[in-house]
Amino acid sequence: MSLNKKVVLITGASRGIGRSVAEDLANQGCYIVINYLNNKEKATYLKDLIKKKYNTKAITIQADVSIEQEVKRLVKQILQQFSTIDILVNNAAIVIDKPFFKRNVVDFDKTIDTNLKGPFLLCKYIAPIMLKNKGGKIINIASTNGINTFDPNSIDYDASKAGIISLTHNLAIELAPYVNVNAVAPGWINTDMNKNISENLLLQEKEKIYLKRFGEPIEVAKLVSFLASDDANYINGEIIKIDGGI
Repeated sequence: MSLNKKVVLITGASRGIGRSVAEDLANQGCYIVINYLNNKEKATYLKDLIKKKYNTKAITIQADVSIEQEVKRLVKQILQQFSTIDILVNNAAIVIDKPFFKRNVVDFDKTIDTNLKGPFLLCKYIAPIMLKNKGGKIINIASTNGINTFDPNSIDYDASKAGIISLTHNLAIELAPYVNVNAVAPGWINTDMNKNISENLLLQEKEKIYLKRFGEPIEVAKLVSFLASDDANYINGEIIKIDGGI
């Protein structure tokens, strides 16, 4: 599957890893659907940038991926614009760090709904399109927090990312042999998600990493683009860590 003119939906694409994925795939000729929840200004800026810099099609669609009716509307709008969806990147996620005993059900539900139920719903409504086309790629953005870098202050986030890993394994079976389903599990990446963490903690975490630095969003994007390409056609059901060694 050549990436040129392939239709890609990236959730939570207005910033961070999602934005880097959008730009990298646009650079390879993909048509980009930028999904966002609240940040219309950044999403619009990215759309205009992609059109101008990469000379390819890009649209923005606001939708809350944790709500089934909004996911159905999102998919319908994409099909109205492009008639198909070739690649899905489940990137939208939130983190609400709190000590375990101060955590409440509202925050827990919100995290699980966005980070896990959202990808489930998107796969539910987009996978049939890919199966009909007998081809497609789904790349889920997991985290090392779902594998081996646990944090009691992020217990719901960790659980959601472990769930994404389980979803990836199960859908790789369910959608075979036509759709490849893989996950990328970043470690510490320089994004806005980490902007409120203390400098002392960040320095401690860097010391645990073999490369002694955090990753950049573009480094994650390059891995996502590889999994979306023909070069990764024989990779399925895999969880690939990108964490600098830890």
